[in-house]
Amino acid sequence: MRLTDVADPETLLRLIQSVPSPKAEPIKLWLAKVGYERIQLITCSVSSLQTPARSCLNPYSKTTLAARLCRVLVRECEAL
Repeated sequence: MRLTDVADPETLLRLIQSVPSPKAEPIKLWLAKVGYERIQLITCSVSSLQTPARSCLNPYSKTTLAARLCRVLVRECEAL
């Protein structure tokens, strides 16, 4: 496989966005919908995880809590 035959997800999405064909429009709309749902999911996950951290006395530092939240979010995103 050539180096030019490979693209990362960002490049692929930008390529799809740039296609001016009406046939590409349903894919663009679907990608926008899925992207919006993912953003909502991540936003809800972050706020639901931060609320218990604020409401109870926790012996962990803010750095430790932030690292834990990041690991949980990564795990949730990988599960999707």
